[in-house]
Amino acid sequence: MSKIIAIHSFRGGTGKSNLTANLAVAIAQKGNRVAVVDTDLKSPGIHALFSTDESITSNTLNDYLWNRSSISDTACDVSSHLGIEGKGRVFLTPYSINADEIARIEYEGYNVSLLNSGFRRLIEELEIDYLFIDTHPGLSRETLLSIAISDQLIVILRPDRQDFQGTAVTVDVARQLKVRNMMLVINKTPIKMDFSALQKKVEKTYKIPVAGILPLSEDMVQLGSCGLFCLQYPDHPLSEMLKQVAEKAIMETCLVIK
Repeated sequence: MSKIIAIHSFRGGTGKSNLTANLAVAIAQKGNRVAVVDTDLKSPGIHALFSTDESITSNTLNDYLWNRSSISDTACDVSSHLGIEGKGRVFLTPYSINADEIARIEYEGYNVSLLNSGFRRLIEELEIDYLFIDTHPGLSRETLLSIAISDQLIVILRPDRQDFQGTAVTVDVARQLKVRNMMLVINKTPIKMDFSALQKKVEKTYKIPVAGILPLSEDMVQLGSCGLFCLQYPDHPLSEMLKQVAEKAIMETCLVIK
């Protein structure tokens, strides 16, 4: 059965898009058909991680939201571009980085319910196993919808007081929306911190399992979003940690019965 995984952070700069892209690829490498949809409408950017441009992804989510194309026509198969072989596939639905398109969303808005129906059609038409939603930080209409319809919500935060407070709000909203399955990922953690103590503190605070604590990586910083870390550094300890988070995400979504 297909699953929808929403990855969210209350604040920007947490590494949400990086986590989304790397988890999606790690799961595709196991032979799954994976779709990634960028719903960060005000500051889209996940396409940069896949090193794609308009010559590869001719249609965007904007085209679907404004009835210029079907949702399946916005999904570009980037599997060969990423070097993924076998049965696994990655389909990317980006959002336009055109300033006029972004401004139009701000000014005119759109029918948010189209996202839900679009996600369902994308899963059906492309036979998707896992659909990843890269959400907009904070609590917008798009975010609330993505959280509400997800089978798995992964909230990413940094070990920072502002992130802790914002995550508490996100978790409270998700519980009100009756999200059954949540996991936390702590990112950009200074290596001098006590990871075990941090995990216990966070799990006690939110009463949600921590799927992984990712260290602040100089290699990740130097990569500068010019590609996917798990592909550029497949044997790196951070890549192994990302794969472990992906495994936990798969295991947890299998336990959810809609």
